[in-house]
Amino acid sequence: MRPSRTQEIIDYDHKDTTAFINKNRPLKIGDLGFELPEELPTKVVSLRLPTELLNKVKAYAAQQDVGYTSVIKMILARAVKNF
Repeated sequence: MRPSRTQEIIDYDHKDTTAFINKNRPLKIGDLGFELPEELPTKVVSLRLPTELLNKVKAYAAQQDVGYTSVIKMILARAVKNF
């Protein structure tokens, strides 16, 4: 009789399972029977900026008639492109 899924997980937490790993055939998440939720195209982040810097970004954004968060995203995109 096969152990329950919970018991199987508990057993593997206490056993060395490296013998089951085949480095020549890496598995994907789907191969393991897991489904991850789809990631949204954007994520919310919290960022602390010096007040003076944020005010400059907001002033520039206002001159361009663009939201300041959009300006921050454009600046970051340009910077990352130059890595």
